Amino acid sequence: MYNRIQTSVNFIEKLIANFKPKIGIILGTGLGELSTKIELVKSIPYTEIPDFATSTVDGHSGKLIFGYFEGIPIVAMAGRFHFYEGYSMEEVTFPIRVLKFLNIERLIISNAAGGLQPHLYPGDLVFVKDHINLQPQNPLRGPNDKRLGVRFPDMLHTYDRALNKKALEIAKKHKIRAFEGVYVATQGPNLETPAEYNFFHIIGGDIVGMSTVPEVIVARHMGLPVFVVSVVSNRCYPINELTETTVEEVISVVNSAEKKLSIILRELIPMIG
Repeated sequence: MYNRIQTSVNFIEKLIANFKPKIGIILGTGLGELSTKIELVKSIPYTEIPDFATSTVDGHSGKLIFGYFEGIPIVAMAGRFHFYEGYSMEEVTFPIRVLKFLNIERLIISNAAGGLQPHLYPGDLVFVKDHINLQPQNPLRGPNDKRLGVRFPDMLHTYDRALNKKALEIAKKHKIRAFEGVYVATQGPNLETPAEYNFFHIIGGDIVGMSTVPEVIVARHMGLPVFVVSVVSNRCYPINELTETTVEEVISVVNSAEKKLSIILRELIPMIG
């Protein structure tokens, strides 16, 4: 894997010349329009990058965007890969390793997720403080390359609670509904049953989604600090309020929340950049 990472990094560095991104951002389902807020330096389709997979999900444009956001040099993944698309966990998380070797200092991840608490409504923001991983494979499974990270990374301080606090303060200032919460990761691609939603609620979940945790684990493996924000796309609790949910509805809700997320990131990124 190490050699493949270097091949991808060398390819990208030739295209971006002396541009040095400090922060990496993953734009999840329906959040691609945030890329239009970036002062563009270079855009590279995933299909052109060696060993990158191709995103097959609606709302994921599939390209690396290099540029400036509020004056800070960043690289944004407009779209991610998922285990449910048929990719291995290594393929899903390969871009995170490439971003690390492009020398980013922090990773920001966004996603759409279902709300597992009665106080969470579509359009709310949740800053992740911990996760429960229910996906069937781990991206660190297999031989460990010490050049990438230690064999048994500790997950105690995975999420930056101090940065969550700053984000909550920004949200409060702008009267944006926002909370901290625990993210439950499932395989997908089907949405969960009522019994499963109830189970996730009982075990301490606040939101549920089909992504993010593999990227977080790999970032932790490589010593890359992470900040994760979820946009609540639909209510999954209480159970008696469940309604059928479509991907189109999820994308519509998340699109409508992009302005709020943009406000948070416009103030937060300069603080950490």
